[in-house]
Amino acid sequence: MKLYHHPLSGHAHRARLFLGLLGLPHELIEIDVTRREHKTPEFLALNPFGQIPVLDDDGVIVADSNAILVYLAKKAGRTDWLPEDPEGAARVQRWLSVAAGEVAYGPGAARLVALFGAPFHADEVIGRAHALLEKLENHLAGRDWLAAGHPTIADIAIYSYVVRAPEGHVDLDGYAAVNRLLRRIEALPGFVPFAHTPAQPAA
Repeated sequence: MKLYHHPLSGHAHRARLFLGLLGLPHELIEIDVTRREHKTPEFLALNPFGQIPVLDDDGVIVADSNAILVYLAKKAGRTDWLPEDPEGAARVQRWLSVAAGEVAYGPGAARLVALFGAPFHADEVIGRAHALLEKLENHLAGRDWLAAGHPTIADIAIYSYVVRAPEGHVDLDGYAAVNRLLRRIEALPGFVPFAHTPAQPAA
């Protein structure tokens, strides 16, 4: 397997993290987005949307980080990570949608503003991030994981941008249940850390 990624991309990290948790051998191919390597004809042949990550599994090309999570869970036959029953599958899908929506346009967007000067209004996206964190905090009251009594790809999908929310000036203090979830994910065998930016060095 080959994973086309960038070390500071939260979308790419969630795919890399899940590969690590599954213990699947893979080759990392770094795409330098600052040099617009994700917009070259060669990369656009893999993903016409020009986005990372992209997984190449012996010629099977899977683009989009959440699609990669689904693909890997299915390929590995891991129904613990992605339940087969309708209710369990729907609970996971709900959080994949949150990862693609509220997470991306809340803490993800706030981080893009702070680190890369993305054209969002900082106050607006920081407000969205806290609205999301409050929902996560309430949902996690009395439960350890988002979608089941054990970790699923729902938890992996929200991890990367939430754990790096402080890089976007989104304070995680006051969200005790959210922080406990982050620490549980980090304690899983095969966990792969998300690179810190120079602006947010490891403690």
